[in-house]
Amino acid sequence: MKKPLIILTGPTAVGKTKLSIQLAKMAGASVISADSMQVYRHMDIGTAKIKKTEMQKISHYLIDVLEPTEDFHVVKFQEYAGNCMKDIYGQGRIPLIVGGTGFYIQALLYDIDFTSEQEDKEYRAWLEQISREQGAHALHEMLALADPQAAEKIHENNMKRVIRALEFHHLSGQKISEHNDAERKKESPYNFAYFVLNDERTLLYQRINERVEQMIVQGLVDEVKMLQDMGCSRQMVSMQGLGYKEILAYLEGACTLEEAVYQIKRDTRHFAKRQLTWFRREREVTWINKPDFGYDNDKILAYMQEELIRKGIIT
Repeated sequence: MKKPLIILTGPTAVGKTKLSIQLAKMAGASVISADSMQVYRHMDIGTAKIKKTEMQKISHYLIDVLEPTEDFHVVKFQEYAGNCMKDIYGQGRIPLIVGGTGFYIQALLYDIDFTSEQEDKEYRAWLEQISREQGAHALHEMLALADPQAAEKIHENNMKRVIRALEFHHLSGQKISEHNDAERKKESPYNFAYFVLNDERTLLYQRINERVEQMIVQGLVDEVKMLQDMGCSRQMVSMQGLGYKEILAYLEGACTLEEAVYQIKRDTRHFAKRQLTWFRREREVTWINKPDFGYDNDKILAYMQEELIRKGIIT
């Protein structure tokens, strides 16, 4: 029998955290964070990290696991999350994956294999040199020629994935978009329910703007300054996160605080839009549109419970 798995995702600032606690309590689940930034210690404000008091004694995994100087990527996420799931199943509980990094969720859900991918360090270094000398757009144009479908899906600022796609094409002669499509067609080894929480776009964007302003009030600038003092630089994966790279630019004198805040709001809204585009492409997804439930979490939870019973994930 396939093991049970619950996923709760959705765009940033939609309200996943509060609902995830209620869902975990109802389903007898423990939470695994599928957030590429909350895995880092010392990065609390800019990641909107759940506080210990908000966890309400529900076990949370993959939060505060790495130092900001360490790299985190999809293969590491698969490995760490896989170990967490073994632990949760061993306790007789159900893993509940919560977060907005759709690529991580997909990799875990369909057990996508990245291990066979080789690397060419010289070619990678050459691509990195192009990005430094000519900018992200030049690399993205190279990808558009090699693999138009991948270029359409990968934002030019996501340098890691652009370089990975070009390197994959260079080594294999295959398009990474075709490889990923083939992997996506694999059947999941889990009996899963995949919930996507969503809201009206205007309200979502309003919440994003308010959240960014709240982060500034809470001390985001001081948090980034502390990370800077710890030796964190813009070259690190951790400092590429929304909110961090913009405030770092402000601290380095490249822009005013007002400009940095504007950029964070704008880029976070764009990010939310890309997240929704990603989730719309996924298979077997149950959309939870908050207006349909009158913004009542109890009604949303009752609907989710019915879906979990129907799928045989809970009784």
